[in-house]
Amino acid sequence: MLSIDRVKHIHLIAICGTAMGSLAAMLKSKGYTVTGSDENVYPPMSTFLEDQGIDIRTGYAEEHLKPAPDLVIIGNAMSRGNPEVEYVLEHKIPYTSLAAALKDFFIAGKHSIVVTGTHGKTTTSSLISWSMEVNQKKPSFMIGGIPLNFNQGFKLDTGSMFIVEGDEYDTAFFDKAAKFFHYLPDIVILNNIEFDHADIYESLDQIILAFRRLVNLIPRNGLLLACIDDVKVKELIRYAFSPVETFGLNPEATWCAKDIVYHPDNTVFDVHYQGHFYARFSIPLSGDHNVRNALATIGTCHFHKIEPAGIQAAFSTFKNVKKRMEIKANINDIIVYDDFAHHPTEVQTTIEGLRRQYPDRIIWAIFEPRTSTAKRKMMEEPYSRAFDAADHVLIAPIHLPKKVSADELISVEHLIGQIRLRNKNAYHFNSVDEIVDYTVTKVNPGDLILIMSNGAFNGIHNTIIEKLTVKYHDEK
Repeated sequence: MLSIDRVKHIHLIAICGTAMGSLAAMLKSKGYTVTGSDENVYPPMSTFLEDQGIDIRTGYAEEHLKPAPDLVIIGNAMSRGNPEVEYVLEHKIPYTSLAAALKDFFIAGKHSIVVTGTHGKTTTSSLISWSMEVNQKKPSFMIGGIPLNFNQGFKLDTGSMFIVEGDEYDTAFFDKAAKFFHYLPDIVILNNIEFDHADIYESLDQIILAFRRLVNLIPRNGLLLACIDDVKVKELIRYAFSPVETFGLNPEATWCAKDIVYHPDNTVFDVHYQGHFYARFSIPLSGDHNVRNALATIGTCHFHKIEPAGIQAAFSTFKNVKKRMEIKANINDIIVYDDFAHHPTEVQTTIEGLRRQYPDRIIWAIFEPRTSTAKRKMMEEPYSRAFDAADHVLIAPIHLPKKVSADELISVEHLIGQIRLRNKNAYHFNSVDEIVDYTVTKVNPGDLILIMSNGAFNGIHNTIIEKLTVKYHDEK
């Protein structure tokens, strides 16, 4: 077994992923010599790592491991056949995963707050981290997105807590269990459970089992914060050995939101704790899902003895997360949003949240089927309902359709037909350029353009913004 006290040089295979890049910078800041390799070495991650003084090698080659580092961290996208992976195994170089390294180097010895669930992890992790920061708790954190208050997905500080986004995706080719098993949880926030990650889970039951095992890891002096609005989450409460507090819109919840009022710029609601009025809060976010995210944050802060005024001070200054309803531009009163939504439930709640903010505006929902789950026929029916709160639905070509077998692949044409049966204007396009041209031609001042994808979407956001800018400049 490797002693981390003897580690000086660490090499990361697939260093340019968002989480791996953050881990590399964290290790570098603790004084380790850090190198890495990736076949996708380009800005902004390559620039970020170079600024940290980290040596990045392009491509994968045995020479990158000569002389041998003390430890190799292998990204979860890597598999047998990769030349560096093969060299590590053949020469018995100590290796580990991102999740295990995060535990061994950073979480061990800290009070671990693990934010989990199919949806809402990044926003909730960011809300909790910012709340702890504002209230002088000096938190450390590792988050899968970029909280705009920090402008990076990680922070190391001197406080007692480590906040981590607990992903149920598998850890590595040599460790097929969920990442969150590594995170030594003291507090687990469990927001919701749905079928996702169809490339590694065969059924919803498998996913539920993973969360059940996580709940079973919380110590007796810890806390499970469980969203009672989700039936599957509610069923897992009985497996906890720790204290349990629930949250949600259900009046039975320990932390319950009532009298919710949606405004264009914020959402206001009362919170009741154990049946009694606790405080009234305002968050600069929309949608019931974000009210639940805020409730989880309030419960976590209360556990750490932060008063309501301190929590509200953090909420009032929260800047959200990159690609979570991020306003990219406002051109002639046409607002262009970028959002990470890709699962049917995320698509639905995101659009519904925008509709509550702007009940009278026209919403253009532009969606890219990109993830392994999103591309599967099993999701066709949920997607047909997910766009109900939009006025116009534009669906892009499936990203890398050959990654899914033909008999499992979703039919976008059939999906469009099902959406139209629900009295929506829905269209399928063969390219991003076609979507841009159609949108720019048809959109009017006052309309809202909501672009949803968990990837780059061929730069559609900037292209639409550029063409709208030219259009309204020319009209003047």
